Amino acid sequence: MTTAESPTVATARRARRLPPTGVLLAAGWLAVVVLAALVVPLLPGCDPLRADFTHPSTAPGPGHWLGTDGTGRDVLYRTVAGARASFAVALITVAVGLLGGGALGIAAGWFGGWPDRLVGFATDVLMSVPALILVMIVVTLRGPSLPLIGSLIGLLTVPAFTRIARASVLSLAERGFVQAARMIGTAPLRILRREIVPHIAPAALTFAFTAVTVAIVAEGALSFLGFGLRPPEPTWGGIVAEGRTTLGSAPWISLAPAGALCLTVLALNFLGEHLRTGSPKGTPR
Repeated sequence: MTTAESPTVATARRARRLPPTGVLLAAGWLAVVVLAALVVPLLPGCDPLRADFTHPSTAPGPGHWLGTDGTGRDVLYRTVAGARASFAVALITVAVGLLGGGALGIAAGWFGGWPDRLVGFATDVLMSVPALILVMIVVTLRGPSLPLIGSLIGLLTVPAFTRIARASVLSLAERGFVQAARMIGTAPLRILRREIVPHIAPAALTFAFTAVTVAIVAEGALSFLGFGLRPPEPTWGGIVAEGRTTLGSAPWISLAPAGALCLTVLALNFLGEHLRTGSPKGTPR
């Protein structure tokens, strides 16, 4: 015989199953930004490069909801288009850091000995390099492009991913389920694929949120300093730099992309922290 739950208990249980309001707001903001970055530039009349010299530096209002810049280009369309550059760099960064750093960390933790010492030395050297200076030098020599900028920033996140993967492998290598797999003669690659990697993935993916925020902020800083995509291609940092000379008369030119960048980084940090502290822990087989 079952007893019916009181409305208060049922409501409390439903509330526990729902993500916190902040998580929903953060996820909603990111969904809106990503969807807008993918869809808006494809719509007719939403060209971020189209100049309207009859309406330069127009204040926000109907027709131009975030105003226009000094050449009459719509700030909203340019801000949305700038998000594409930021997220493209972020995706490349995470791919390079996660795959490269994960592979090095697994190799160092699993084999130990001289591979571990070699990987440790390489990560120490890479962490000692001034990140932005290295990126600026390479971009100056090779020319700016999203794949190049994303790959360079991703290379600089490799040490962090390497250390996370190595620490996880060292903690798992002596666990009973891994030892049992070794005792029955399971091939090392099969053990890594089935027993090690699935347990490393949550920690690595959680740090990936931090890597995304690092990539977005770094791309914005590089663009602001003139080492991002060449104008008139829109990037958040580039738009902020374009509007810095008119902050007194037309602050919306810089404030719109700066606000979008800050809210996006805040949302990513919030989701990453929630995933790190609130996600259920996996149970080894």
